[in-house]
Amino acid sequence: MLTTVIHDARDVRAEERPDPVLLTEHDAVLRVVASCVCGSDLWPYRGVTPTKRAHPIGHELVGVVEEVGSAVTSVAPGDFVVAPFTLSCGECQSCRAGFTSACDLVTGFGSTDRDGHPVDGAQSSRVRVPLAQHSLLPVGRDEADLEAAGLVPHLLTLADVMSTGHHAAVSASVGPGDTVAVVGDGAVGLCGVIAARRLGADRVVAFSRHPDRSALARELGATDVVAERGDDGVAALRELLGGDLADAALECVGTEESMAQALGSVRGGGRVGFVGVPHGGSQLPIRQLFGRNITVGGGMAPARDHMAELLDDVLSGTIEPGRVFDVEMPLADVAEAYAAMDERRATKVLLRP
Repeated sequence: MLTTVIHDARDVRAEERPDPVLLTEHDAVLRVVASCVCGSDLWPYRGVTPTKRAHPIGHELVGVVEEVGSAVTSVAPGDFVVAPFTLSCGECQSCRAGFTSACDLVTGFGSTDRDGHPVDGAQSSRVRVPLAQHSLLPVGRDEADLEAAGLVPHLLTLADVMSTGHHAAVSASVGPGDTVAVVGDGAVGLCGVIAARRLGADRVVAFSRHPDRSALARELGATDVVAERGDDGVAALRELLGGDLADAALECVGTEESMAQALGSVRGGGRVGFVGVPHGGSQLPIRQLFGRNITVGGGMAPARDHMAELLDDVLSGTIEPGRVFDVEMPLADVAEAYAAMDERRATKVLLRP
């Protein structure tokens, strides 16, 4: 099979590797229909997160089940499924509470399973999925039907970016009538715009200085766009809102600067939902939170729970998060896919085996 392997900074290759096989009774083997490059994949690609050894990469996919282990009864060969970016048991305390990303047995694509076996990266033509019984979400429609309806890209976002944008909005307690500021105009931020509107926000302000992303943010539900960043962005937001600030902010980047902008964008008693993978030694300013009664929540999205909630809206066309994909490439060209995202020639690249 063809799979994506990262060797070092800016060294990503599509390589031939043996096809996966079932290794435990809890596994499933999938034929990948579509995968993609995530913004978080760019951290090791850029060398911000060191790559100590070559390993498979990628964590977002939809596919068709080919084989299942004897303990897997939730899906069967032939089922079209979404695989969340973190895999979970569904039985531990965290899973029972709805926080599958904090599962006691949590594993992910490109890592190892609970038995120490390597797990394939999702940017592949086939993958072995551990903890398949709970992790995989069956869609309930066959591949040909979904392809004909153009739903595959939208379903793929449930594996990560749409579920993560939704988690930011839920963590910020976004509700009817709210004004929401979204920090970050990548795929997660754009999905955060969708999520905020879906939860009833009246006004959604997207921070973006890239014309193509600004335009898409408006099409997805943003009522306003602010190009400035940092303190200038907060000042522009206050001017836009007639002297007020947002009720809630979604932090979808993961840097110290983006968190500061999110915190500065909310009124006293406001809420911040953060889902950007933290980089650069970010620390919360406790005195600011204390003085302004700001609530901060969020973290790694429990995608398996969120995508089950969002599935019907995707299938019905109520939301169209797959519009964040502006480029599609064959898996063999994955090196170019990474370069395109790194150089901002693409917002998010969909890969086809």
